[in-house]
Amino acid sequence: MPPQPRQFDVLLTAAEAFPRLEAEFLRARQDIVAGFRVFDPWTQLRSEDAQAIGTTWFDLLCHTLNRGVRIEFTLSDFDPVVGMDMHLYAWRCLRGILAAAEASACPENLQVRMDLHPARLGLLPRTILWPRSVKEMAKNLAQIIDTENISAKDLLHDAPGLRPLVKQRGDTLKPRLFPPPPLAPVTHHQKLAVFDAERLYIGGLDLNDRRFDTPQHQRAGQDTWHDVQVLVTGPAAQEAQTHLRTLPAALHRRPTAQPQDLVRTISAKRRFTLPFMSPKPWVREIADAHTSAISRSTDLIYLETQFIRDEALARCLADRAKAAPGLSLVIMVPAAPEDIAFTDTWGADAAFGEHLQTKCIDILQDGFGDRLFIGSPARPVSHDTDGRDTHYGAPIIYLHAKVSIFDDHTAIVSSANLNGRSLNWDTEAGIATRTPHEVAQVKTRCFDHWLGSNADAAFFNGKTACDAWGARAASNARARPEDRVGFVLPYRTAPARQDAQALPGVPPEMA
Repeated sequence: MPPQPRQFDVLLTAAEAFPRLEAEFLRARQDIVAGFRVFDPWTQLRSEDAQAIGTTWFDLLCHTLNRGVRIEFTLSDFDPVVGMDMHLYAWRCLRGILAAAEASACPENLQVRMDLHPARLGLLPRTILWPRSVKEMAKNLAQIIDTENISAKDLLHDAPGLRPLVKQRGDTLKPRLFPPPPLAPVTHHQKLAVFDAERLYIGGLDLNDRRFDTPQHQRAGQDTWHDVQVLVTGPAAQEAQTHLRTLPAALHRRPTAQPQDLVRTISAKRRFTLPFMSPKPWVREIADAHTSAISRSTDLIYLETQFIRDEALARCLADRAKAAPGLSLVIMVPAAPEDIAFTDTWGADAAFGEHLQTKCIDILQDGFGDRLFIGSPARPVSHDTDGRDTHYGAPIIYLHAKVSIFDDHTAIVSSANLNGRSLNWDTEAGIATRTPHEVAQVKTRCFDHWLGSNADAAFFNGKTACDAWGARAASNARARPEDRVGFVLPYRTAPARQDAQALPGVPPEMA
């Protein structure tokens, strides 16, 4: 009897992904091994089966542990100086998970590791950034104490990474002026879970209520969140489980197993750090998978990404465009980064990201010419503001997915954005499928989502794709938001150029 094809399900937005994740926790028999950037146990449960045992993931974790299932978590910690708010949030999530274990009858079934990447800025850049780091810490302390209405004592309890970095006088916290604070430039950005070493849930989606959205994107613009996960069976699940369990070794440059379907980014702590702002790139499988797939593409490459800021990748694409004159490129990106679109507190780091993205787009336009289409999604309702949360008179849809499709031969769904940080520094994980019907499934689901269900063959064919996508986007731009077909609109480079700012001497991987 021939072997059965593996299960490969593409899940668009949390409305599809969260219930499947709940189902896998309910289905697990022996163990769950997971790694997330954000895993909030107070996230609402969405499926009927999960809601039958409780209202939040706290309840589902208790239930799973009580069934005798072992859960191993690797959770991301964040730099307490520049990522103070995320450091506080991460530790609150950890305490909620630990409380769920204590509330269960089997707390011993939980193993959780809160992990701050071991790489640190070297002493020289730390010293150069010393005044700015102290100023940033003071600003973040004041903002958190004000917005959280939290006492100094409670903040130091909830955010333990702050304790060696601040001085407490009564109910006042101030940054220590000496020594220069250590800075962690890297984070674990992966989002994956393995069930019984048989089933793998992987992609770009973390777990909290902010990330919940539906394929119809009916929430307010600042609450939209488009993401893609896949649920896959087979050897990739075992590879992912091995990756999570051997990650501590890899972070210190020890050899780990080479996966076949799983693709990763892992950087390591440098042995000699004095002049460096960066970690040591160690595993670059996601970048290498893109480079290899680009070199074999002749018809149509599709990229769906939160950022496209990696100059090396942009030049690789542009070079391939010149070598393969029949190759076209379609890109979907958000109309603006989240911080620029939805806050008024963004600074030089966001502006630097826009500088890198406009530079990459210029490279791609030079290489592809009219064989390039770049689009951005917006909701089909009227909305008009002076900010970048509005795109062609409609609220933007915040696109967070990380999907790359190369002709009909390769599709990659991962946690990695197409920026230097994700391709070289941060811990990332994804699945690369080279099975034609799986590639076709990813392509059909992504294309139909943005274009509407009436997308015909012209949108899928490299010879006609850019014209077809461009015509649909231009038609939508001319129409009232309520009369548009699908969500796709042209990406505007002018606002990004206006907000862009170069930062000489800053590694592009910082953005």
